[in-house]
Amino acid sequence: MPQEPSIKNVFAFVDGQNLFHAAKEVVGHPVPNYDVLALARKICANEGWNLSKVYFYTGVPSSGDDKRWHNFWSQKTLTMLRQGVSVFTRELRYREKKIKIPGGIFSAVVPEEKGIDVRIALDIIRMTRRKEFDVALVFSQDQDFSEVAKELTTVAKDQNRWVKIASAFPFDGSRTSKSNPRGINGSDWIKIDRTLYDACLDHRDYFSTVAVPRPQRQSRP
Repeated sequence: MPQEPSIKNVFAFVDGQNLFHAAKEVVGHPVPNYDVLALARKICANEGWNLSKVYFYTGVPSSGDDKRWHNFWSQKTLTMLRQGVSVFTRELRYREKKIKIPGGIFSAVVPEEKGIDVRIALDIIRMTRRKEFDVALVFSQDQDFSEVAKELTTVAKDQNRWVKIASAFPFDGSRTSKSNPRGINGSDWIKIDRTLYDACLDHRDYFSTVAVPRPQRQSRP
């Protein structure tokens, strides 16, 4: 059996939209007001891990489709970059969707995030093969990443080394909660309660700041 390292090197991978919608359900914040660096640091401190790098991924609407949210994400991702977080963004696509409601069906144009989960998966597997971390801390509950967990285990076995994936997600644990209690299958689950989440907020108002050009998509790590 590969020896478990006494000091575990951690890379955090944050699915920005998944984290936002889960947090909105649990803590009720109407905007993505998380500080991903603070959140990753807090979780790693609680687990006794050494946080080395944070990667953040999100879809962003174009200025023409939604100027308000485009400016929000332009400002917020710029702040992250200045903090040392690696940022990957992709422009949202819009499509017409049929929605069933009592009394009939109506059409609505909804945004879709394309390629974000694929990019996260590729980055995790690539960095696992390069032996860059001991723990992949993934802020998501997307079960598509269960395949990543399987591949990570296979790669670790081939390399004869200890490595694991952990899934971090907001969850309040109440009986009446509608939040999803499950993390990524094949990973360790780390539940983020309201107290932990609220201790790691980004209080900047990105809606009222002057718009800046969105950071260019970073090249492949």
